Amino acid sequence: MANLERFLVLALLVLLLWSGGALALNGRVIDGVSGKPIADAIVTADKSVVRTDGQGKYRLGITAGRVAARAYGYRQAAATVAGQPPRVADIALMPFRPKALYLSFYGIGDRKLRQAALDLATSTEINALVIDVKGDRGMIPYRSHVALAAEVGAQKIITVRNIEEQIRLLKDRNLYLIARIVVFKDSLLAVARPELAVKTAGGRLWRDREGLAWVDPFRREVWDYAIAVAVEAAALGFDEIQFDYVRFPDATGLSFSRPNTEASRVGAISGFFAAAREALAPYNVFVAGDIFGYVCWNLDDTAIGQRLDDLTGQLDYISPMLYPSGFQFGIPGCRNPVAHPREIVSETLARAAQRSGLPGVRFRPWLQAFKDYAFGGRQFGAAEIRAQIDAAENSGSDGWMLWNPHNRYTSDGLKSRPAPAPAPPAGPQPR
Repeated sequence: MANLERFLVLALLVLLLWSGGALALNGRVIDGVSGKPIADAIVTADKSVVRTDGQGKYRLGITAGRVAARAYGYRQAAATVAGQPPRVADIALMPFRPKALYLSFYGIGDRKLRQAALDLATSTEINALVIDVKGDRGMIPYRSHVALAAEVGAQKIITVRNIEEQIRLLKDRNLYLIARIVVFKDSLLAVARPELAVKTAGGRLWRDREGLAWVDPFRREVWDYAIAVAVEAAALGFDEIQFDYVRFPDATGLSFSRPNTEASRVGAISGFFAAAREALAPYNVFVAGDIFGYVCWNLDDTAIGQRLDDLTGQLDYISPMLYPSGFQFGIPGCRNPVAHPREIVSETLARAAQRSGLPGVRFRPWLQAFKDYAFGGRQFGAAEIRAQIDAAENSGSDGWMLWNPHNRYTSDGLKSRPAPAPAPPAGPQPR
């Protein structure tokens, strides 16, 4: 009996060693152009997530299926794992910098606005779209399987009848797709579920300057709703999930479910991003967050819960909103921001990189493509747009995104896309 027990123990040890070695998946993540290894790439299989080492190598304890990878400054890629051990899957990632236009809840569903954006993607350097998946007013443009969306009225207007087909058509154009999800500015949820809403000191529903109610960033139910919408978008095929309005309202005298202190605010915002990142891990999507431009300059949380140092570990990309019109107090040396669009972008990104210790590729700014509203109504045309783009690219940023709330864009300030090379003539060619 003792011999049998020893045999079983040895057999079990052999099995464990074999499954942890021969059955494990090994591979490298490499640059698809240079062939060089990519260190610190993120490799995902099911719910397992690992990082590559300095030689681009990774190891996962899986036996078969699909393995995917992503890295900052690259487009995602995946490989199918099958066959007999040992299993090896190398993944090549192509360098990529998104250059995006924003399409709102209505813009993505409007044929003329959508086609105008696609035409620019054909004729200019535009290669990405930021699409409202949950917009400023809480609406979701397509039929969602998230039950709460219908319950709160987020499905009363459907602007995209077949989201799967729309994504397929956009992907056929090789466009990088970013799902924008507005989180704590959600009037529909606040009105339908007043126990989740931000209140006045007197306990009444609070509304912002647009007359919209917000939801309490401390409430986990609010987190869960936004994250459920994000997971659905990731499953649909979006390449990146970008969360916006992940902050407290910039107003005083408000009431929340927990004491409103800097520490509690920062904890709520970074906590939401951490929860979202964990839920999205199986989908190999990049996770991004929009922040106020002044967050890159301020050492505190700007009284809204956004403190730069506490965001860097939770996000793949940080997207400061660098609209010169939004810098109402200017920055050092630039008292009139709209007269210095290049400096606003370059100096803010430089300050963000210096403070965070992150390389430029971890930032992708929002740039102004709309008429100034704060310093005399200056038009933002080709010169202003190009100045912002050049500043972002010179900083090493992971591309840039143009914001126009009306979704009306022109080629002003954009580089033309080179014409494709002519196809070779049909038939046999001379040797």
